Amino acid sequence: MRRLAQAWHARVMADEEVSHAFSHGYRPDHSERLAAYWAEALGGPSLYSDAYGDETSVVRIHSGNGTHEEMDRRAIACFDQALADIGLADIGLANTGLAANERLRQVLHDYFAWATTTTMARYHWSADDVPDGLGIPRWSWDGLQRDPE
Repeated sequence: MRRLAQAWHARVMADEEVSHAFSHGYRPDHSERLAAYWAEALGGPSLYSDAYGDETSVVRIHSGNGTHEEMDRRAIACFDQALADIGLADIGLANTGLAANERLRQVLHDYFAWATTTTMARYHWSADDVPDGLGIPRWSWDGLQRDPE
């Protein structure tokens, strides 16, 4: 997850449209925090929640900026490219063949696209609209498992 977060961050910083989201600056440990968040959202341990905060804090960071469909589309494309950059899209799962690789890539894409266009985009107009106490939604091979809102 950390390698994926670093590759995604490098991609978005090189994209004129998406990098605008980071124009206010970002934490030096952004990739580490992002990796912990993704790992938890994808069913891993609660590293993000335990160390950094809940879904409310994450959504508030992404809220109050109006709609930005083009930036979202390009962020998703950067994610897909980052999967390839780290070789994750090409990993082999023992005796499963290409279909498993395609499924893994699709599940990760679906998660990131959903998170970008749904959970991070719910409160376009004000971060003050984000409710307190949101938990990190969980995603699995079958899609959204638990959306705490």
